[in-house]
Amino acid sequence: MPFAVLPSRGPALTPRSTQILSVQILRAVAALLVVMHHAQAEATALAQRTGAAFAPSGLLPWAGGVDVFFVISGFIIVHAAAPHAVGRHAAESGGRRRFLAHRIARVVPLYWLVTALYLAVGLAAPSALNGSGGPPDAGQVVASFLFWPAARPDGAVLPLYGLGWTLNCEMAFYALFALGLGWGRRAGIAWLVAALVGIVLAGAWLKPDAVPLAFWSNPVMLEFGLGALIALARGEGVRLGGPARAGLALVGFGLLLLVARTGPFPDGFLRPLALGIPAAFLVAAAALGRSRTQARPPSPVVSALAALGDASYALYLVHPFVLRGLREALARSDLAPWLGPWVALGAMVALSVVAALLVHRHVERPMTRLARARLDPDRHSLPRPKTV
Repeated sequence: MPFAVLPSRGPALTPRSTQILSVQILRAVAALLVVMHHAQAEATALAQRTGAAFAPSGLLPWAGGVDVFFVISGFIIVHAAAPHAVGRHAAESGGRRRFLAHRIARVVPLYWLVTALYLAVGLAAPSALNGSGGPPDAGQVVASFLFWPAARPDGAVLPLYGLGWTLNCEMAFYALFALGLGWGRRAGIAWLVAALVGIVLAGAWLKPDAVPLAFWSNPVMLEFGLGALIALARGEGVRLGGPARAGLALVGFGLLLLVARTGPFPDGFLRPLALGIPAAFLVAAAALGRSRTQARPPSPVVSALAALGDASYALYLVHPFVLRGLREALARSDLAPWLGPWVALGAMVALSVVAALLVHRHVERPMTRLARARLDPDRHSLPRPKTV
């Protein structure tokens, strides 16, 4: 992400006026779930090196933050991008080209940067990173930068920077969505959902040997469709009152609590059922509220979470560097035994958040603006259609 992202400030295909504060907050929560998942792994490794006792929390399926991200991504792309690229407007303004240009500008620069950094660190100090079965070959490097699913030497179908598997899913989703642009909202989403279901079912039936086909037919891809359907509901005028939304959120959270207690992390078709559906409840609760005029500024906590939602893509991509760096710094100092694993974990998460906010402001946003200007130089001269 994980990880469709609403745009940075300024003229764009998806204006900030389409942002929904509660969805932004949910993006922050999803990113923090993923950070907690990885931070606990680093805290476990730190405890083993210092001899401290540490038992990771099983309260939630922390890695399920990715599933929340996928549902959010499906929602955001349809909600924020579709109004600018459906129907006649798509044909008049090159909607498909513009949509893909803006997605590339938003996703690629920071991912390429962290992938290059990961590769540099791995070549200079392999022990600082988890091994992947040997040094990468040229094909792996190219595939990683092109978002092409490929097997690593250890057999895992992961890019050089392992978190990038989610972006490989995102790019496939963007391509399918782009094919349906210009058909109208209902027809476009019908195409998108049918294509996702068809590809996943075909993969389950045919069991393709080709790595990309097997990867793209992973049932987790269905979670994008769940988000798209929620966006369709919102676009058709579906709005829920506070009690109904609270009920959806409680059901979604309760299901996640239940999943965390029912055994190993779900995989295959079980994953979108066990994690995608609870995620959809949470996204629906966040997305289907009635619009209200903000009578007063949001509280500092809400503002902070919304800001972290803006920086969630940066948080997802940079947090492994922060976690591993702080773990090594603590392990090589006298602080680790004194702090203990849980305090160290808290420091890892906090420092990851600070780093993400800084990277988002000073690296990600400038890179995105530059890439968008290069890929879509005519964006200022095109008419702005109405938002959802």
